[in-house]
Amino acid sequence: MMEKTPQTGLPFMKMHGLGNDFVVIDSRGSGAGSAGVTTSALARALGDRNRGVGFDQLAEIRDADGADFALDFWNSDGSRAGACGNATRCVSDYMMRQLGRDAVSLVTARGGLSAVRRADGLVSVNMGAPQLRWDEVPLAREVDVAHLPLAGDPVAVGMGNPHAVFFVPDAEAVDVAGIGPKVEHDPLFPARTNVEFASLVAPDHLRMRVWERGTGITLACGSGACATAVAAHLRGLTGRRVVMDVDGGRLEIDWREDGVWMTGPVAHVFDAVLTPDFVAAVG
Repeated sequence: MMEKTPQTGLPFMKMHGLGNDFVVIDSRGSGAGSAGVTTSALARALGDRNRGVGFDQLAEIRDADGADFALDFWNSDGSRAGACGNATRCVSDYMMRQLGRDAVSLVTARGGLSAVRRADGLVSVNMGAPQLRWDEVPLAREVDVAHLPLAGDPVAVGMGNPHAVFFVPDAEAVDVAGIGPKVEHDPLFPARTNVEFASLVAPDHLRMRVWERGTGITLACGSGACATAVAAHLRGLTGRRVVMDVDGGRLEIDWREDGVWMTGPVAHVFDAVLTPDFVAAVG
């Protein structure tokens, strides 16, 4: 009989939104403070789908002054992510259940955000106002963000992290794996970029696929969906409210006066504990 691992390692949760999957570490009350417990090495080790757990992003919940909680994000290559919309929705749902409420406030690298649970059970998060100046995205030099000087004429949008949005006749036909990493590492993006490919289905309906900075192809990207909806409206393709089909399902995006709201389903898959040996080996 297999012996149970002593519960003295590092607890974590596995969650996903439309197949965009996350490891979530709750370090509130741990004494880790604003630094948290996650390091670049731990994020890389955990992100390894063969030798660790595997995730698109890692989210760490921390204590916050003036908000219900704070959230930090990491990519699977160990780099930091400034925003992660689907992880924010998943963690917000978890926190709402903990607090017995249908609304929470949180703090991320881009400032204060809010989330609510709708009557139909879907979770909405306000991802904040889009960043539409070249230096906010950020870009390496001043250019027209609505028409970047790159093949394919993409739009640049910041949502707490950078995005390059390409509008194509058929998102299904795009070589995301081939084009995505080239655009991610283009010198125009000093912090690299997420890359979205979207096609218009109707004036209120888009199909989008994504290459995420530091991760690769994912089934969904919340900040990318928000950036794509903003770019589509700026190009005159849609209104400010759209439904968006991603590889993992459907999101609703609504660019309101107070920010870009994203709505969709969430899933809390399991709770587990990293063994002390695994944590120690990371260093």
